[in-house]
Amino acid sequence: MKKTIAILVSALFIFALAAVSFAADAQKAAPAPMVEKKEAPAAAAEMKKAPAKVKQVTGEVKAVDTKAMTLTVTKKMKTKAEDTMVTVNDKTKIMMGKDKKLLADLKVGDKVTVKYSEADGKMVAKSVAIKTEEKKAETATKPAEKR
Repeated sequence: MKKTIAILVSALFIFALAAVSFAADAQKAAPAPMVEKKEAPAAAAEMKKAPAKVKQVTGEVKAVDTKAMTLTVTKKMKTKAEDTMVTVNDKTKIMMGKDKKLLADLKVGDKVTVKYSEADGKMVAKSVAIKTEEKKAETATKPAEKR
C-alpha cells in the first residue's frame, strides 16, 4: 500500500512539473501584442503623476509674504535651525483650532505645523495648523496635581 501511494505521489509531482514547464514555454513562444507596448509608457507616466508624499514641518514662522503667497518656517534642532519655505494656494487650509484663518493672520513667531508636498520643484502647503499659546499658558500657570 505504501509503495502504491509513493508511486501516485511521484507521478502527480512529475505531471505538475511538466505542466509548469509547458506553460512557461507557451508564454515565451506567444509574442506580446503591440498595443500593450504602447500602453506601458502611458502607465509609467501615470505612475510619475501619482500624488507626492506629504511631508510635515513644525516650528516658528520666520516670514510671511502675502503677495508671493509664501510662508517660511524655522525648525529648530539641537545644534542648528532649518528654514523651510512653502507656497500657500487657495486649497491650503489654515486653521487655529477649529477656526479657519487667512495667510495674513499668521504672524512672525507663531508656532505652526505645516503639511506640504513637492510639486514641480515647489513645496506646496496642504494645511497649516497654528498652535495656540493658550494651552501653553494654562499648563505653565496650573500647578502639578499631587496624588
